[in-house]
Amino acid sequence: MTGTQSRALSVIGSLGMTLAAFFAQQPTVAQAQQASENLDRSVLPIPEPKRPIYTELDVRKATAPPRFTVTPPQGAPNVVVVLLDDLGFAGTSAFGGPIDTPNFDRIAGEGVYYNNFHTTAVSSPTRAALKSGRNHHVCNMGAIIETGTTFPGNTGQIPNEVAPVAEMLRLNGYSTGAFGKWHETAAWEASISGPLDRWPTRQGFDKFYGFLGGETNQWAPFIYDGTHPVELPADPNYHFMTDMTNQAVSWIKYQKALTPDKPFFVYFAPGAVHAPHHVPKEWIAKWKGKFDQGWDVLREQILARQIERGIVPKGTKLAPKPEAIPDWNTLSADEKRLFTRQAEVFAAFLAMTDYEIGRIIQAIEETGQLDNTMLVFVYGDNGTSAEGGRSGMFSEMTYFNGVQETVPDMLKFLDKWGGPETYPHMAAGWAVALDTPYQWTKQVASDHGGTKVGMAIRWPGGIKAKGELRTQFHHVIDVAPTILEAAGLPEPKSVNGVEQRPMDGVSMAYTFDDAKAKDQHTIQYFEMFGNRGIYQDGWFARTIHRAPWEAKPRRGLTEDIWELYDTRTDFSLVNDLSAEHPDKLKDLQALFLAEASKNHALPIDDRVFERVNAELVGRPDLMAGRTSITLAEGMTGMTENVFLNIKNKSKTITAEIEVPEGLDANGIVMVQGGRFGGWALYVKDGIPAYDYNFLGLERSTISGTEKLKAGKATLRFEFAYDGGGLAKGGLGTLYVNDVKVGEGRIERTQPMIFSADETADVGIDLATPVVEVIGAEAKSRFNGRIPNVTVEIRP
Repeated sequence: MTGTQSRALSVIGSLGMTLAAFFAQQPTVAQAQQASENLDRSVLPIPEPKRPIYTELDVRKATAPPRFTVTPPQGAPNVVVVLLDDLGFAGTSAFGGPIDTPNFDRIAGEGVYYNNFHTTAVSSPTRAALKSGRNHHVCNMGAIIETGTTFPGNTGQIPNEVAPVAEMLRLNGYSTGAFGKWHETAAWEASISGPLDRWPTRQGFDKFYGFLGGETNQWAPFIYDGTHPVELPADPNYHFMTDMTNQAVSWIKYQKALTPDKPFFVYFAPGAVHAPHHVPKEWIAKWKGKFDQGWDVLREQILARQIERGIVPKGTKLAPKPEAIPDWNTLSADEKRLFTRQAEVFAAFLAMTDYEIGRIIQAIEETGQLDNTMLVFVYGDNGTSAEGGRSGMFSEMTYFNGVQETVPDMLKFLDKWGGPETYPHMAAGWAVALDTPYQWTKQVASDHGGTKVGMAIRWPGGIKAKGELRTQFHHVIDVAPTILEAAGLPEPKSVNGVEQRPMDGVSMAYTFDDAKAKDQHTIQYFEMFGNRGIYQDGWFARTIHRAPWEAKPRRGLTEDIWELYDTRTDFSLVNDLSAEHPDKLKDLQALFLAEASKNHALPIDDRVFERVNAELVGRPDLMAGRTSITLAEGMTGMTENVFLNIKNKSKTITAEIEVPEGLDANGIVMVQGGRFGGWALYVKDGIPAYDYNFLGLERSTISGTEKLKAGKATLRFEFAYDGGGLAKGGLGTLYVNDVKVGEGRIERTQPMIFSADETADVGIDLATPVVEVIGAEAKSRFNGRIPNVTVEIRP
């Protein structure tokens, strides 16, 4: 050993003795931790113990108190809730459907699955009810957030007294993450100004990656990571379904790598298979020719499989199609060609979605946590959507603006159907087929076709049964109490200082290992846009007030015709017993009114399109009473619910810009909307211009002729609306520094909506482009400065 080595060892030895002496003098830390079993979990957050007062001067002589941490009860499982969008009872192959869903089928085959599980019939209400365990009107979600009113039960603003199960789990020591569609934040609160109380990260989730609205462009979504907008990558193969799965997989693995003993709660809610039906071509190709038989034969094939597999009882009959759905054999060759393509794209979208869900299962399996995870698969937040109407549409925005697409118009997009150039929905006949054996579809809360969906639970730690059917009546409000029971947690009486309204749902755990267990959910009301029904002990009374494709109700609320069914002997609701049992019907009608009243479902509001207009129904509007707004570069992501309504009015846009030295100005100055409808003030290769994009069908350009010079400039665009009603045209005039440089007619304008998820932006066009030659995202960014832009409206 060298002298240097000897000296080094001597130093190390001395240091070791010094450290040992040092640690020996440190204060004693109590290792005991308050046992989680002794915590009072009825009040959340669980109060911290009172801090002790010390009189000891020297910390070395003191003992620290036990460290207080909140952990879930011993053995509490991970929980994953998967909620698909707009997929009905026959949507999965396990439930007899024509589209392969191997991952849903796996969960059903390794756990239990339910053929009598119901939703609320539309999106926001189902989601709020699922997460809270309360009826949707109790959550103020009588309908979607965009149709909120001033009446309790319909405001669209979730009250504090119905805290979501995610918050209950988080405050009991769970990690929580939500991915995909939200659609529960009040329309006027979805902006940077908030309040953020009803955003996902204030509704129980540590992590959120997804979109706030009811739908999104899968090729170019407007998404948030937490409360921060996400800039999309310049990747031609980008698809949100894959992106959100990547995010969820990474979060699950990261969470388990850091805290393997800490359970997680994941809410995985794809925008699929809600319109727009967007899916890569390679997925579509697999389904070519699979729907050539048409929807009538398809319904018969599905029912035969359902009977064979025991999904429905033997002898179940097909309910008649709605009269508005034509027989397949009466369609023209062009209609059949278009409609089968629509179904192929929808099938591909569902198949791709189920595949991505399989990646979530695989990720949990790779962490070694699959058998310690309760997987709750709800394959549909309502029945399959018939909002495509008789023929479907290449752009769903035409529907919202009262423009009827023709089959010849749509055939022009046949080869592009499902791609970025389309925003499509399918013909309603396919929705009826995927809701087999029932008659009706999404929106119709008074028919099981609108409310009943495929549902399965896998949890080896708590369910011994494998591949067994459960027939007990259950509702989406039963999911939250089921999760609490599985986690060993009580329903809290107070959350974040607010006394809680008790959950309306019941835990489904009693059915896990007892197929013949007596039903515990015995009464349930249903109401959506005037379609209403009441279930009690197998009896079901209902009225069909309005079909999804009908703009107005069929009759007044007091003139509605009620029907009566015994679901214990009539699975598909084809035998109306109202004439045979008038007293029973009367009793159930009275029960409906009682349940509706105590759950804030009264008064019934059967308006649909009127409720989209905040002014007509008294919903808060950030722009109420205002005629102008001044913005600047960097202000982006303003949905139509939080931006000045320029539709059906004259307007002026004035922009102060600065053109860079040595470069032609280029990019978006101000934009609203996207590829399927919107407008833009922009500069292309130094030339200023204004474009109006009417639903992706017609484009008008008013342009200057000379390049802008370097330095400051004022662009002004004036639109003089013709007036005399909605959707009229007008004269557009473009000015540079108060000098007219361009003028032209815009023949038609959109009266109701530009987009469900496109935004108003300054200095960039997020998501899809209004102006194709400018593009979107980073490509569209203005290369100068925009100190301010003022938008003004006038009658």
